[in-house]
Amino acid sequence: MQKNSELQAIPISDLESNWQILKDVSSNFIGSLSSNMFTYGLGLMLLDQTGLAISFGIDMVIAPIVGLLFLIPVGNLTDHYPHKAILSYSIFIRLFALIIFACFIDYFHGLSKLVPVIIFLIINAISINFSNTSYSAAIHELVNGKKIQKLSSLTQGSVSLSQILAAAVGIALYSIVGFDIFIYLEILATLLTFLILQTMHFHYGSSLDSSNRETSLSDFKFGLNYINQRKLIKYIITMAVLINFIFTALNLGIPFVIKTQLHLGNGPVGYLQSGIAVGTLGGSILMLLLPDQKWFTQKLLLPLLSLGVEFILLGSIFLGGLDLWQLSIVGTMIMALTGLTLSILNITVQVRLQKTVPSRILGRVMALLTTANTSVMPLGTLFYTFFFQKKFNGGYIFIVNGIIMFIYTAVLFPVLLKNIKLDNKYVE
Repeated sequence: MQKNSELQAIPISDLESNWQILKDVSSNFIGSLSSNMFTYGLGLMLLDQTGLAISFGIDMVIAPIVGLLFLIPVGNLTDHYPHKAILSYSIFIRLFALIIFACFIDYFHGLSKLVPVIIFLIINAISINFSNTSYSAAIHELVNGKKIQKLSSLTQGSVSLSQILAAAVGIALYSIVGFDIFIYLEILATLLTFLILQTMHFHYGSSLDSSNRETSLSDFKFGLNYINQRKLIKYIITMAVLINFIFTALNLGIPFVIKTQLHLGNGPVGYLQSGIAVGTLGGSILMLLLPDQKWFTQKLLLPLLSLGVEFILLGSIFLGGLDLWQLSIVGTMIMALTGLTLSILNITVQVRLQKTVPSRILGRVMALLTTANTSVMPLGTLFYTFFFQKKFNGGYIFIVNGIIMFIYTAVLFPVLLKNIKLDNKYVE
């Protein structure tokens, strides 16, 4: 297998790369901030209208199902058509859906509110699926190879910052003006991201694979065969599935343990959830300072081992009899460390894929990775809901998860080291 020399076929200057980074980070911050605020507003509105506990989790069910159903067309279309066109169409369709949603949502009341919400969330999930996959496959078309890690780090940092701000701003705004303002803000933000996209220059070169096209299934099998040849990517996807499955315990378990088992109220929940976003932002800044060509093995394997330890530490503080402020401080520090670890791991994997996977197949690889990550979340939600509802002590659940993750990573350590060495032939 030859190195992915096509990624360097199109010269992009550092100056142009920096301008593209500025536009991309601005667009991501605007879109992520408004989207997260919209999610909070939508959840609060549904909770008020329907009284259903699932009000904040509908999208977590819809998005993975849509991801599985559209896995093949998303990957194939991303690899065969200009990424800017795909992004433009997907954002425009989302904008149109938002406008229709704004026009009709107030005609529904009570449980019937779920009808327009579910329809919009399906369209939204399809649009975001195409947008995220196309964006992931297009990074090397926006910046040169030296700037890929900088772009990935700043993009993830902007998303983390928006998550920190969105919760406080979203909840405060909903209490003052209600839900309608969130739709209008989301329409405005989507329009701004669309306009910013039009000013960005995508350097395609020969990256689009328009030859030897057969059926959609054949195209997709070609992507699977490539992943099968790159054993490291296959192991990364496998470990990503395990991590995302276990991490659903955080989303469910932290509020449940703190409020129901420890009876410490809402305060510590907010602190711990903010901690992971702060840690992710810190990891993004750290990755800006680290060279992207060095220490790949350490940046991949050490975070994988650390995640298991962090879960064990988190479970231990839930068993430690700490008071509200002790739990808030120590728990927030552990969650910040977890966010930092995840940030380093995500950026390391993203940069490796961007720099080594041929452009003509990158969309299918990214679609598989994204779908594998999200599709396991409903299963994890059902699995951990069962254990938490059965009154198992949440601290022990976290500790067992951490031990399983640590042992799994430790057992795979020699295999991962071997495959990292084999995979180095793909690095330029």
